Formats: sequence, C-alpha cells, structure tokens
Amino acid sequence: MKYKKHVFVCTNVKPAPKKCCGEERGMALVNALKDELKEKGLNLEIRAQRAGCLDVCAFGPSMVVYPEGVFYGNVELSDIPEIVESHLANDKVVERLVIA
Repeated sequence: MKYKKHVFVCTNVKPAPKKCCGEERGMALVNALKDELKEKGLNLEIRAQRAGCLDVCAFGPSMVVYPEGVFYGNVELSDIPEIVESHLANDKVVERLVIA
C-alpha cells in the first residue's frame, strides 16, 4: 500500500435542510490537513483528500481515517493539529471527536 493512512473529508454539498459538510468548511479542512501533514513531513505516508457524502450528515463536517475506519464529526479547523499529531502521527484516536 502506498500510504499508511488515508483521510477522507466530506466536501459534499446537499440541499437544505440537511447539514452540509461542503458548506461547513469541508475544503478548508482538506487544505488544513494537507498543510499540517506537509509541515510535519507526513505527506508522503499519509494522504488527505476530499470525498463525497460519508452518510453522517448530522455530525458534519466529518472525516474518516483508514485503515482504522475511525469517523470524526463536528471537526473544526482548530482540531486539525490535534488529529494529525495524535491520531495520524501517533495512532492515538481523538476520542472527543469520534462518531460512535
């Protein structure tokens, strides 16, 4: 496998009244993840990219980390450094953001 981990961030746009990850900073989260991974030198082993609907709209903006299959919800830009350092670099899930 080319990457040790792969992060998919929902950037889907849906009509109201559903919560919409794309309009709730989806691409901003993708870009912040990419920047943080590059800054930490992790961008060659961990890939972050946009995705379509992850089917957890009520918890958006959302993302999923593979191969673990851990879903994070209500992610803020300020959460990105913690997700990268804790989960992506050190394999410690950020429990407060996990969608059960």
